[in-house]
Amino acid sequence: MTTFIGEYTGKVDDKGRIVFPSAFKSLMLAEGGDMRLVVKKGMFSNCLEMYTYAEWERQSNEVLSKLNIFLRREDAIFWSKFTRGRDIVEPDAKFGRITIDKKLLEAIGVTKEVVFSGNDFRIEIWSKEEFEKSDISTEEFLAIAERLSER
Repeated sequence: MTTFIGEYTGKVDDKGRIVFPSAFKSLMLAEGGDMRLVVKKGMFSNCLEMYTYAEWERQSNEVLSKLNIFLRREDAIFWSKFTRGRDIVEPDAKFGRITIDKKLLEAIGVTKEVVFSGNDFRIEIWSKEEFEKSDISTEEFLAIAERLSER
């Protein structure tokens, strides 16, 4: 499993292309070279979530194994929402650019700049403005950490 760490900014060009961070590209090449990435709208944050194709398959299979989409309506509705709006992208060989569907970029408020944020097994893509607003205070972070430690 590829572990993505770090934050990188990028600019969206007039055709909707963004240069994929070379540090992330190098990690993927080292892990076997499959450069396909699955991109979808985040479920809990105003960002896009990006997974290597292999990680997406692993996560999807894990979720799907807990559902019965053929017999339970609620499971089928969840699966439909979970998989809605996905796209597969791959950095081009020449410049390492990716093209993300305009609807996905608009959904998170991207105008010109994005932040790629490595989040271990996935990459989050944020509009630069939204990323800067999403930070929480040290006090909020410690309160969450305390609640989690009680589990």
